[in-house]
Amino acid sequence: MKSWCKTLVACSLSIGLLSACSSSDVEEEPVSPLPEIEASVFPEISWSASVGRGVGDYYSRLRPAARYDKLFVADRYGQVVAFDAATGAKVWSRDFSSAFKDNILAKNKGAKLAAGVTAARNMVFIGGESGLLGALDAETGETKWLSMASGELLSAPTVAEDVVVVSTSAGTLEAFKIEDGEKLWTYESKLPTLTLRGTGSATYEAGGFFVGTADGKIAVVIKNNGQAAWEQAIYTPKGGNEFTRMADVDMQPLIIGDNLYAVSFNGNLVSMELRTGRVVWSRKYSSFHELANSGVNLFLVDDFSRIYSVDRRNGLETWSNIELTNRNLTSAAVFKNYLVVGDFEGYLHFIDKSTGTLVGRIEVDSSGLYSQPLVVGDSIYVQTRAGKIARITLP
Repeated sequence: MKSWCKTLVACSLSIGLLSACSSSDVEEEPVSPLPEIEASVFPEISWSASVGRGVGDYYSRLRPAARYDKLFVADRYGQVVAFDAATGAKVWSRDFSSAFKDNILAKNKGAKLAAGVTAARNMVFIGGESGLLGALDAETGETKWLSMASGELLSAPTVAEDVVVVSTSAGTLEAFKIEDGEKLWTYESKLPTLTLRGTGSATYEAGGFFVGTADGKIAVVIKNNGQAAWEQAIYTPKGGNEFTRMADVDMQPLIIGDNLYAVSFNGNLVSMELRTGRVVWSRKYSSFHELANSGVNLFLVDDFSRIYSVDRRNGLETWSNIELTNRNLTSAAVFKNYLVVGDFEGYLHFIDKSTGTLVGRIEVDSSGLYSQPLVVGDSIYVQTRAGKIARITLP
């Protein structure tokens, strides 16, 4: 119970879980101090800007999106800004909070943006905790349409051809027309009594949306009709209480070739056959972060901020790094020969992806980094809790 409470407090995953941890059974594990390194890479901030008030201490997966030579960024309170991706010059700015004030179902909840940003089909898609999903014109920032989902929107929408889907906190995957926001279908999964705060985005491939569920499964939902082609548990919840039975898949399934890779909280990292859902191999890891990949390796940040490299062909561990334990790391991203992760003090760390050795870092902002770094070509874009957006490059 001690480790459960420590993890959940450190990561601010669930108010319900936080209230269950009394001071008598919390034994704080130390946060790793900033390790000394022999730097061989020296990242620089090529430009930075401020976007609203950021996300503060709230749970959020807001993350920039890059497309059409622009970088699209939002803050929790409704500010949406498009920058020139190369120079950082502001292209347009939109106060999206008015859309929530004007919607009868969302007006009393405020913007509370937490889902997005996704840029596709010359539009920018974004949503909030009220369930309101909006589509903005990528060139001007003007609102194209608004629709209501059945629950909170906490992860980025997924666009597939003429459809955009969102995963909600109510356990549903909901599809809307790209053209006008008309709701097409709703797929419902079982929602356990107790879940982590968060949902994973769906991945689209070969006519189906692959999505993780709160009860430890991967489901593939057919785009044309919203019916499930198959569901497969990656971990069967065990234990005598709701805490130990939590097995949320709160990450976006990773598809490489004919296989899908996913990880659950308090559960497993698995490789599955894409067509059938058959589990090829399974290894014991616990995470709510996104997976990264390069070559034959998967990279995983677990719920204690330990980092692992795993051979995706057989699930065997090739290296691990515990130097950043409990520093509330972001999901990892691959950048050239490195793995990059952010931490709660605002440092972006560079790790040799072949050996797991820390080889460089840069302090971006003391408010902290919370979402997966976005890698686009020779650039890394990060967003801080205080609303700073920065482009990181190597000289």
